[in-house]
Parts: sequence; structure tokens; C-alpha cells
Amino acid sequence: MSCTRRSRAVLAVCVLLLTGSAGCGSEDAQENGASPTPAGRLLEDRDPQGRPYREVARRNAPDVGIEVQPDAAGGWAVRLAVRNFRFSPPGAAARAVAGRGVARLYVDGRLVARLRVPEHRLADRFVPRGTHQVTARLHADDGTVWAVDGTPVESAAEITASEPGPGPAPSVDARQQRTHATDTRSRITDTRPRIGGRGSPDRAGKAS
Repeated sequence: MSCTRRSRAVLAVCVLLLTGSAGCGSEDAQENGASPTPAGRLLEDRDPQGRPYREVARRNAPDVGIEVQPDAAGGWAVRLAVRNFRFSPPGAAARAVAGRGVARLYVDGRLVARLRVPEHRLADRFVPRGTHQVTARLHADDGTVWAVDGTPVESAAEITASEPGPGPAPSVDARQQRTHATDTRSRITDTRPRIGGRGSPDRAGKAS
């Protein structure tokens, strides 16, 4: 009688292991920071480079702010401030995981860098004389664009490069640019210490 009960117990354990394997795998994936299902919802809309938008809810959505300043060593110092977002390390799997990915940096719509860290030095060769728009856009690791309400999660600043040589240093236009956020957020001023699309080194309230 005891042997029969023992056999049934072993059989029950085996069945539980087989049927529960998927659940255990999901817990392991969540512990490792991976999403058990694709994050967000793919839209038909695409960015100017043809990458599809991946829509996520506004609550806890990724956000980004950009600050661009003339660098003392030449070029431009770019600093991003992200919220609800982690930069993925090199070699990350090419799948969309909520709140993770890379930032692509554009100058006048031209891709100049893919960032896995919040700071970058933009070389002068990418910014000839004149006024230019520098945009940081957040992407998932599969290349899709994080989006909220059908608008890409991005922030931009205008910079003006003067003639090389003697003269005043390049200036940064303080006008705030369009972000993915709601109307209230898009109208925030430089005096508020939170994420925005500003690019001025002379105004208070820089993004942290």
C-alpha cells in the first residue's frame, strides 16, 4: 500500500513539473528583466526612417529629455535624461522589452549615433555652420520606436554653430521642442527640474 502511494506521489510530482514548466519559465524571464510577451502594440505609423511605432500606455511610459551644450574640447556635449527607461547593454537580444532599449541621435533627421549611455560627444563635422535640430528618439531593442498616443518618444533641441575660428562660442537655442508627452508636459518651462526638450546651457532647471 505504501509503495502504491509513493508511486502516485512521484507521478503527481512529474505531472506538476511538466505542466508548470511554462509558468516557471515566465517567472525566470521576469526576474531577468525580460518580458514574457512582446511589449506594447505595433502601429502602422512609422518614423521618418521607416521604423514602426510600438505603442505603450502613458502610465509609466518611457520619457526622454535632451540637453546640448558647446564642448570646451570642441564639438557638442549631448546629455539625455531618461525616465522609466533603461539603456540595454551591447549584445542585448533583439526583442522589445518594456522600458528598455537604445536612444538614436539625429541631426536634422540624419542618424549620427546609437546611444547605450546618456552622454555623448557630437563631433563638429555633424554640425556645420547654421542652425540644426538634434533629436533623441527612444527605440526598443528590436528597432521599433517607443510611442505614446501615436507619437514617438523623443525630444529635440536646436543648436546654432558659428563660423570656426576666433569669435563667440557656438550658442544653443533655448526654445523647447516637441516631445511625446501631453500638452501640459510639452509646455513646461526651463525653470522646472524635470525632463523636457530643451537645449539651453544658460537657463535654470536643467534635466537631471
